[in-house]
Amino acid sequence: MSWLGAMSALGTACGGAPPSTSAPAATPAAGAVPAAPAAPPVLVATTVALPGGTPDGVSMDYLLYNPRTNTVWVPAGNTASVDVVDVATGKVSRVEGFVTREVERGGVKRLIGPSAAALGDTGTVYVGNRGDSSVCAVDEKSLARGACAKLDQSPDGVAYVAKTKEVWVTTPRDKAIRVLDGTTLVQKARIEFEGGPEGFAADNARGRFYTNLEDKDVTLAIDLATRKTVATWKTGCGEDGPRGLRLADAEAILLVACTGKLESLDLAHDGNVVGSIDTGEGVDDFDYAPGDHRVYVGAAKAGKLTVATLDAKGGLTLIATVPTKEGARNGVVTSDGRVYLSHAKGSELVVVGPEHH
Repeated sequence: MSWLGAMSALGTACGGAPPSTSAPAATPAAGAVPAAPAAPPVLVATTVALPGGTPDGVSMDYLLYNPRTNTVWVPAGNTASVDVVDVATGKVSRVEGFVTREVERGGVKRLIGPSAAALGDTGTVYVGNRGDSSVCAVDEKSLARGACAKLDQSPDGVAYVAKTKEVWVTTPRDKAIRVLDGTTLVQKARIEFEGGPEGFAADNARGRFYTNLEDKDVTLAIDLATRKTVATWKTGCGEDGPRGLRLADAEAILLVACTGKLESLDLAHDGNVVGSIDTGEGVDDFDYAPGDHRVYVGAAKAGKLTVATLDAKGGLTLIATVPTKEGARNGVVTSDGRVYLSHAKGSELVVVGPEHH
């Protein structure tokens, strides 16, 4: 049993209903000692140190897991680099030389640089850099930078849309999304909104792109062809607004993170909220593994990871909660079910997985 499958057993051990059976269990032979049931794995948080840490830590926002190379990509803004962690070995490689820039916000000065990574077609990862408002294509194996384009606004989220071979970049400061050609990175369009876009999910099957307006507490569906908003759904996240998004394609469910809970919206029924689960405060981005229908939500203020399962109708059921560290957030899940979360002030990644003996 994989540790993910065993986590379902953990849910049962913690009070969930036992699985039903169609026949009574066999009676042990006389004198035989029944085998003890396998204990569910103990999930623990370990860390991976990142290079170039400062007294203020390593600034991080959006992480990326690349299943083609089994690596976690970490845009580490104030170090002018993107760290690439080999999941199998733990080795950290670097894409260096990104432009950084000092900014002052709320009376505090900080250095900004690369902040987002998105998985493109085979061979390519796209990196958004707030330091010089650029988006660059990086070769996923050689780690060499290819085409780059400068925007006239600082990029936030970066997403590759396979259906149109485009890169969609949220630029919340001017309440817009930039649409770039996936090969040349030349800007093809600018889509304006009434609020700042936050979070993103491309829906190639339905020809849509989803984003939130954080300051309006709504989620939008945008037609990929016309680039027009075709649906607006109230999320009920409150004044802090919705944050990250993930698409459960097979179930036609859009998962929306609020700062203290996760909601599921039914795309086949006008975005109705059909599921919700509390996660603890401090949620921004999160991840979803379609293979086993599991959601992984890191809550920075609560210092914990929530693992839940998504059913075919959009219901969310808690599997496990794991203590992490205060500030650990924006987790990405690997193909073996380990979750890597950014922990900026510790200059590290927090990794949640089964305990090794």
